[in-house]
Amino acid sequence: MKACKIVMVAVGGQGNLLACRVLGEAALALNIPVHMSEIHGMAQRGGVVEASVILGYVESFTISDGDADVLISFEPLETIRAMNRCNKDTVVITNTNPLPPVNVSIGMGIYPDIQKAFKQMEPRVKSLVVLDAAKLAEEAGTIMAVNMVFLGALARTGVVPFSTDDIKKAITDRTKKGFHGMNLKAFDLGFDYGVQGE
Repeated sequence: MKACKIVMVAVGGQGNLLACRVLGEAALALNIPVHMSEIHGMAQRGGVVEASVILGYVESFTISDGDADVLISFEPLETIRAMNRCNKDTVVITNTNPLPPVNVSIGMGIYPDIQKAFKQMEPRVKSLVVLDAAKLAEEAGTIMAVNMVFLGALARTGVVPFSTDDIKKAITDRTKKGFHGMNLKAFDLGFDYGVQGE
């Protein structure tokens, strides 16, 4: 199978590492080769956390600039920062809900015009899925389910080599039992959101 290279960027605490582990679990259950890595910035101080998942056979376990098949960004500013990973065939899934960095919060910086940035990104990639993941997660019952919203949106793209049922099984296998209902609802809301743009 052709490898699928996924980059996830988020601010510390948004759950992108768990989302990667769920994808890894789904891949392992289907005997699909999987390689995961993560880079922690100042995560406890609201810094960026980058993680990657490579599904399939590859010669390198690194996703180089311009080499991502999918970029999932839990924070819009991080989408801008990670655009160098993308190419004309990349699917980008991004949040509209900002978590401004400390310098912006204390008035020492300016948060960019995200809508303008999205318009500039759109012609440079295969597709751009823009959603308010925080709102959908809250609708599912907890803001902590933002990561599951993104997994649903990813499943909707058809890029990953497994079904929605495979991912849902991995969610129930990999997350705490008390959160299964909310996590699965968040996944469905993320998946269904993609229908609106079709």
